[in-house]
Amino acid sequence: QVQLVESGGRLVQAGDSLRLSCAASGRTFGTYAMGWFRQAPGKEREFVAGINWSGGRTYYADSVKGRFTISRDNAKNTVYLQMNSLKPEDTAVYYCAADVTRRLVVVTTEYEYEYWGQGTQVTVSS
Repeated sequence: QVQLVESGGRLVQAGDSLRLSCAASGRTFGTYAMGWFRQAPGKEREFVAGINWSGGRTYYADSVKGRFTISRDNAKNTVYLQMNSLKPEDTAVYYCAADVTRRLVVVTTEYEYEYWGQGTQVTVSS
């Protein structure tokens, strides 16, 4: 079992930066991959970024590549999403998720992730 709690979401202006955190508990954190997803109003949840167990492999959606950075601190059981140059279209509820069946690779489909946090709201005003 893995419990995930996101934090850091808030209202910001376009062009601002924001860092989301996701604290994990339960299963040993450094043994599985993690991902960030988001869901905007009226839209399906979509993959944003993923990271393998060590942080040595990351993957990003094209829409955030070059602006967002995913990282993890296994000693703190936490994964981060640094978001720069935010745009109004980044407005969404952001979820972190754990893929406990994989260590080395990052997958982008949400059904591959077994555990989810409750989400944190990010709103970007224009």
